[in-house]
Amino acid sequence: MAIMYDEPSLSKYVDELTKMFGDGPILIDSYLQDAIELDVDALSDGTDVFVAGIMQHIEEAGIHSGDSACSLPPYSLDPTLLIEIREQAKKLAKALKVIGLMNIQFAVKDGEIYLIEVNPRASRTVPFVAKSIGIPIAKIAARIMAGEKLGQFKLGEYKIPTHVCVKEAVFPFARFPGVDVILGPEMKSTGEAMGIDSDFARAFAKSQLAAGSTLPEKGRVFISVKESDKESAAQLARDLTNLGFSIVATRGTAGYLEKSGLTVKTVNKVREGRPHIVDMIKDDGIALVINTTDGAQALADSFSIRRTALLNKLPYYTTVAGARAVIQSIGSIRQGQGLDVKSLQDYFK
Repeated sequence: MAIMYDEPSLSKYVDELTKMFGDGPILIDSYLQDAIELDVDALSDGTDVFVAGIMQHIEEAGIHSGDSACSLPPYSLDPTLLIEIREQAKKLAKALKVIGLMNIQFAVKDGEIYLIEVNPRASRTVPFVAKSIGIPIAKIAARIMAGEKLGQFKLGEYKIPTHVCVKEAVFPFARFPGVDVILGPEMKSTGEAMGIDSDFARAFAKSQLAAGSTLPEKGRVFISVKESDKESAAQLARDLTNLGFSIVATRGTAGYLEKSGLTVKTVNKVREGRPHIVDMIKDDGIALVINTTDGAQALADSFSIRRTALLNKLPYYTTVAGARAVIQSIGSIRQGQGLDVKSLQDYFK
């Protein structure tokens, strides 16, 4: 699976497919740019439905759901939209006569809800949801499939948790030389970590620590983004500057940020000659990397930046949404709130 932005890329991709697999059907879907993706896990006995969890992906739709971090409950969606999501989930479960667990993936764009897919089975999100809400939903689903009714378990209606849980993907990139860390529609993660706290920012920070990424509290942040992300990058840079970070950017991004009234140090791309950004990363001159890109040439040009950040164990984010979340987390930590520890059971007393 891949996202195509122009006809030459599509032609090249189809040529590669036919070389590998010969003739066969190719499924082409429309792609919602910058949509918010949601995962919903529900239990059904064919008559009654219990919505166990609604998770908002942090990365936009187009990143494989197994690679995207997600928040339970959703951290930025209107409550009325969540009510509609719950109702749609119930209607789908009843119409499909699901007995046991069901996973649904929705996308939201401009206030409109789109259905991506429905799976009448347990999803990889089930262990995360069970820990987040304190209900053994896999165990209950098995008993429902064996003939028991949902009403016997007295689960009531869906309740929005008073705490926030964030699931983060864990990637094996460092073990495979030459692999790009950029995320896309094909799943690359091999594990998951979870953070739980009273608010989204601190829960996200804990999920990053659990996944092996230490968030900086000072230093230089390197920003290089694709054209469509430059307006968002200006706000990210403004927020980072307010937190005391200094900004480093390649020429195109730096020019846009300077026009937005920000102070930026310009650094060369690798192909523009030394000293360049990879040298700066290797010399410990960067604390955080934010790099979004699209198109074959741009991906190739920026590969060494992402790879060097990975090998130097620098936190890096390849989507604006991910960068926005980490800046919120850094801001929360910088306010002196710290990250305390509680047992999972304490959240369900």
